Amino acid sequence: MSRAFAERYEAEFGLSIPEWRVMAVLGEGEPLLTQAVIARTGMDRVKVSRAVIRLADKGLIRRDPHPEDGRAQVLSLAPPGLALYGRILPRAHALQAELAEVLSPAEIAALGDMLDRLHRRAARLLGEEEG
Repeated sequence: MSRAFAERYEAEFGLSIPEWRVMAVLGEGEPLLTQAVIARTGMDRVKVSRAVIRLADKGLIRRDPHPEDGRAQVLSLAPPGLALYGRILPRAHALQAELAEVLSPAEIAALGDMLDRLHRRAARLLGEEEG
């Protein structure tokens, strides 16, 4: 999925896969600490850090100091980032739908269930149990 996205949209929007993953997580709503972005994207700290720096340099995200922890940063989409997210999201959904066309609704539901179970198991194996 990421490779298909990169091939179609990297040149048009100027975003790498890690940059898009960070934007996608931040586009879901509330500002997040860098640690939360790392957890939600499943990417390592270095990839997230580099993507955050590039996105901030492009003016697409804001990095604000955490009010209680001066070492932590609170990340959010800046207005240009929100606008770009709004342009990309419908295309990403269309690509996802195009890929899923080969599956029946029952297969899609079963796949979603299997992926959820694998995610929960991986989190337990890594000691990152979810509540």
